[in-house]
Amino acid sequence: MTPEAERWFAARSWQEPSWSVERLAPLKGRTRVSVVLPALNEQDTIAPIVTALAPLAEPEGDRPPLVDEIVVLDSGSTDNTRERASWAGASVVSREDVLTEFEPRAGKGEVLWRSLAAVSGDVLVFLDSDLVDFDAGFVPALLGPLLTRPEPVLVKGFYRRPLRLPREGLQQAEGGGRVTELLARPVLSSVRPDLAGVIQPLGGEYAARREFLEAVPFAPGYGVETGLLIDAYDRYGLDGLAQVNLGVRKHRNRGLLQLGVMSRQILAAALSRTEGHPHPAEVPGGSGTEVSYTQFVQLESEWVPHEQAIPTAERPPLRNLRESQTRGAGSRTPPDASDVRRTCW
Repeated sequence: MTPEAERWFAARSWQEPSWSVERLAPLKGRTRVSVVLPALNEQDTIAPIVTALAPLAEPEGDRPPLVDEIVVLDSGSTDNTRERASWAGASVVSREDVLTEFEPRAGKGEVLWRSLAAVSGDVLVFLDSDLVDFDAGFVPALLGPLLTRPEPVLVKGFYRRPLRLPREGLQQAEGGGRVTELLARPVLSSVRPDLAGVIQPLGGEYAARREFLEAVPFAPGYGVETGLLIDAYDRYGLDGLAQVNLGVRKHRNRGLLQLGVMSRQILAAALSRTEGHPHPAEVPGGSGTEVSYTQFVQLESEWVPHEQAIPTAERPPLRNLRESQTRGAGSRTPPDASDVRRTCW
């Protein structure tokens, strides 16, 4: 690691975070905290996660709740994700219900971008919806650096990720996070050497301040975490970042073909933020900015190419949309957060 990365790792990595709800809730003041769960067909895991989070949104005696709202941002589920999330106590918002002037796109980056207009928090905590054996302690751990220190704008979780094998009930103690170790961390070490100390750059469990999130673009799909990490570093330096140990994170593991697509999208987000690398070009006949990626699959005894267009078009900073809409509306006062669910600023 670079000397700066070593300094940051020692000062901004909490190996045993000890922040509790009792300690953090009084420190919130008027800061609102929103927990956002992006979801697509997660009916088997969403309800247990929401149920575990629910006590964080409840006051206890004179102590205010740590979390002000729990919102599931649905990305077009066709199973019972929405119903089970609502039954468990979450507010459920469809991607089509916010920033309605924009045609919805597929992918995680899209729903995270839209979540900024769907929730009211000054601080947002993002959690993946496919976690099993979920620990609600993830939330106070991620909030700790943001509620106790002024410098961080983005707090990443790190953890051990077991690799779940195809045979039911069998898992390896190590081996999860293959794209992280084989692509993301080597690429970040090359394009931003000071980020070599970030243990889980792709992890879906992180917290950030709204002022940062609204000021940066959102990469599509699986490139969103890479884009946010680089943008936070470029704007605030290493002191704007922190990371906390969340213990063990268990979720479903994907096949190699899926990981290949994920890797190409992550690489596009990193390279588009690197001097000397142009933004991906349009694919002929495609919609928006895309890259063409070829994989090979075996059909009987023959290997054949499978080519697909991978979206790389990024959503603009929400703050830019606000300013544009405000200028276009003259002296009209921008609506409050509840109005954003129906229209774009």
